[in-house]
Amino acid sequence: MTDAQRQDAPPPGPGALAGIRVLDCATFIAGPYCATFLAEFGAEVVKVEMPGPGDPTRKFGTPTTCGDSLVWLSEGRNKKSLTINFKNADGAALLRKLVEKADVLVENFQPGTMESWGLGWEDLKKHNPGLVMVRISAYGQTGPYSPRPGFGRIANAFGGISFLAGYPDRPPVTPGSATLPDYLSGMYGAMGALVALRARERTGEGQVVDIGLYESVFRILDELAPAYHYKGYVRQRMGPGTVNVVPHSHYPTSDERWIAIACTSDKIFARLAEVMGSPDMAGSGKWGTVAQREADREAVDAFVGAWTGRHTREEVLGLCSAGEVPCGPLYSIDEIFEDPHYRARGNIAFVKEPRVTGNNEFAVPNVVPRLTGTPGGINWLGPLLGAHTEEVLKDWIGLSQAEIEALRKNGAI
Repeated sequence: MTDAQRQDAPPPGPGALAGIRVLDCATFIAGPYCATFLAEFGAEVVKVEMPGPGDPTRKFGTPTTCGDSLVWLSEGRNKKSLTINFKNADGAALLRKLVEKADVLVENFQPGTMESWGLGWEDLKKHNPGLVMVRISAYGQTGPYSPRPGFGRIANAFGGISFLAGYPDRPPVTPGSATLPDYLSGMYGAMGALVALRARERTGEGQVVDIGLYESVFRILDELAPAYHYKGYVRQRMGPGTVNVVPHSHYPTSDERWIAIACTSDKIFARLAEVMGSPDMAGSGKWGTVAQREADREAVDAFVGAWTGRHTREEVLGLCSAGEVPCGPLYSIDEIFEDPHYRARGNIAFVKEPRVTGNNEFAVPNVVPRLTGTPGGINWLGPLLGAHTEEVLKDWIGLSQAEIEALRKNGAI
């Protein structure tokens, strides 16, 4: 592996978000991923977990010898772990004190849950008018479905993307991953927090960032909504094909692999036709325009697929790349690990975790986006439950050891 891949130590200098304090009170993926993004770029993020089990992702997915799962080790990166029992009156009071010192609080409970503990927006902003509260839930904080529970799979379905995933003559399938809405909503949550912090610089006031999991899915469906409103078009499942353009799909190769080819214009199709040795199909030929290719979609895809099927994947990649036709392999994860571009870009970070016995080096997705001046980094993987409880309570709100022990004794932490 290269130095570009390895992330054994923090990046040099303070991160872009140094000085920002975040309380991550969320569970599972969406809210925590929002906080993880902020932590990667230098914010001090304290993961607030219930004593005992902690965040459910600690046990979700592949277990490791340290007792925490791979999901937790990867997505709990750069956070400090503090345990607080919100249902305990002293625990709730403790969180309010921490809020006074925080810039951002992230939560993704069902709407009304935080309010039931006296920790809703109206309560917390009294303690810190400048607080930015990121609230991610299945359907958002308002609307008739607001109280309903939900996870990423439900968001994919309600948001409109699951209906489009699969072949027209078969049932809808999972669009890649059931957790896509969680990660998308986490990104929108982080973006919303940064926008709200920027607004606070002018107004001095905080605000709520309200996201429904389904909304992040609905937002990325290109012309789906305007096409329906404008002409009543209800897009159906198209398998690997793409609406409005063709050839723009996945095609088989002679070595039993797959390649993606994307011709988004007549000019690009002309280049592909040249590469395939059939330039007469483009230009003034039978498939020279988008409309002509759309009208004969099955035949176009079959023609391209027959050509790719006569070559190996590497051969098709070479020919298309030389002809400036956008193409790419359909990678499995083992191929991603072997790819030189992933390696050169450092897209996989190898991070040591001393709590795990044996091979204690873990591969995790590296930080995105890439900043040249103040890059993000992975300082450590998901910590032991409650590992930073005393440190945070002493540093943030100045509690003494005796006060901490009293809180621990009554079950508040």
